[in-house]
Amino acid sequence: MPIPIEALEVAAYTIPTDEPESDGTLQWDSTTLVVVHVQAGGQIGMGFTYCHASAAKVVDDKLRTVTVGSDGLSVERNFQGMWRRVRNMGRPGIASCAISAVDIALWDLKARLLSVSLIDLLGGVRDRVAIYGSGGFTSYDIFKLKQQLCGWQAQGISQFKMKVGRQPDADLQRVAAAREAVGPEARLFVDANGAYDIKQALTLGAQFCDLGVTWYEEPVSSDNLSGLKLLRERSPAPLEIAAGEYGYDVFYFRQMLENEAVDVLQVDMTRCGGVTAFMKANTLCEAFSVPLSAHTAPALHAHVGCCSPAVRHVEYFHDHVRIEGMLFDGVPELEQGTLAPDRSCNGHGMTLRMKDAERFRIPY
Repeated sequence: MPIPIEALEVAAYTIPTDEPESDGTLQWDSTTLVVVHVQAGGQIGMGFTYCHASAAKVVDDKLRTVTVGSDGLSVERNFQGMWRRVRNMGRPGIASCAISAVDIALWDLKARLLSVSLIDLLGGVRDRVAIYGSGGFTSYDIFKLKQQLCGWQAQGISQFKMKVGRQPDADLQRVAAAREAVGPEARLFVDANGAYDIKQALTLGAQFCDLGVTWYEEPVSSDNLSGLKLLRERSPAPLEIAAGEYGYDVFYFRQMLENEAVDVLQVDMTRCGGVTAFMKANTLCEAFSVPLSAHTAPALHAHVGCCSPAVRHVEYFHDHVRIEGMLFDGVPELEQGTLAPDRSCNGHGMTLRMKDAERFRIPY
């Protein structure tokens, strides 16, 4: 029997960072969270995306008419309806983030209607998923960088990612300091956010590899597929090229894989179309024999990370870990560098603490 969706609510919140942050190509001092709630059959599902507040406007103006009144159990049908609804406004970017938030809420709702956890609804292939600590912003001095990495290490994390690219001449010194802080056995990743040109990226990649770096994220723009492929072919073998976080649909991921642009594909369910699209991206990765890494939003990615055979790990991103701890109940707990969904809770198990979030609420 269909269970019609009775209501949809959306809100946007802007949360200041704990200090100004930057990477190779961007600076910021706040993060905006767009949260969607859907209601059916006495249950409420919740989803969110990290995006501009205009995504909330898209949910309100375009996606509400697709979802309200539809069957709360028919998530794929809703996904296709939302996909068609935004066709003429441009699917990538804001619209895809809006779809992601609604889709995540719909999957949470369906699991709650069926009285199961999301991991059990999707079908888990593992009980826990590995994470890596992610931050090391270019705005940090070397003392702050080391402090953050050592703090994660004390929590049992053994994989770490730092930002590079804002001052290329200083990057080797910063990476060497990070290596000194975490020791020779830890896995060290760098993320340039597309800041380098190809020759720079080749030169620095070899030097990073000498410092034991094994992951080279967006050394050039993720839109430069030929450049990424060249770096894959010419970089030292231990160094993996990673990109894909700006993929807003499965067609983008297929193009990246067909062009042999990455050793590891990054997928962000808060951008690419939610749980529905993430699981399709996993199937693509399996078909191309390329591992998948979930980008940011660790509390949400814990469930799909445990249900996706291609997933290697989830990014434990500083800003999002902080926000999820501040504003949500039911966040999966970190244990020895892994996250495990709570199977005793229905859905993804998370709820927004409305009173705590209200002071950050903004108009859209």
